[in-house]
Amino acid sequence: MFESSPDLSVNTVAEIVRLALAPVFLLSGIGAFLNVLASRLSRIVDRSRDIEPRLLASRGAEHDRWLGDLKILDKRMRLISWATGLSVSSAILTCLVVILLFAANLVRTRLGTEIAWLFIGSMVTIGCGFAVFLWETTVAGRAVRVRSELLQHQAEEP
Repeated sequence: MFESSPDLSVNTVAEIVRLALAPVFLLSGIGAFLNVLASRLSRIVDRSRDIEPRLLASRGAEHDRWLGDLKILDKRMRLISWATGLSVSSAILTCLVVILLFAANLVRTRLGTEIAWLFIGSMVTIGCGFAVFLWETTVAGRAVRVRSELLQHQAEEP
């Protein structure tokens, strides 16, 4: 089943590296996306920590407003966590693609179908991660509104 090849030529290794470069660049892009997600999560956590004492000290309509803001932040945290999990899954699948590209050549076996399915899985998971990220940014955009009572506020004249 496996044909051992202890002495790969430089040309063979160069070809494998060339084939593996695209998935490696994909990993770089996923890493940059994960950095964006981590930054957004950090800002959401900071904002929720800022709101918590205000919520506890408030009453009535103000309390309800702070509670609503905290619920939106909680939803955004869940969405960012999902997007992060999907992106990391995509990165793992991409790593497996690179590993199998090398392994298939080292042991002289045909793993093309498996590699293709792993790459498809990687694309599906990163696509889903992007979709969840779009959902989170939509939730964030809808939450950032100026309250109507502030827009209608008139300053008292002295």
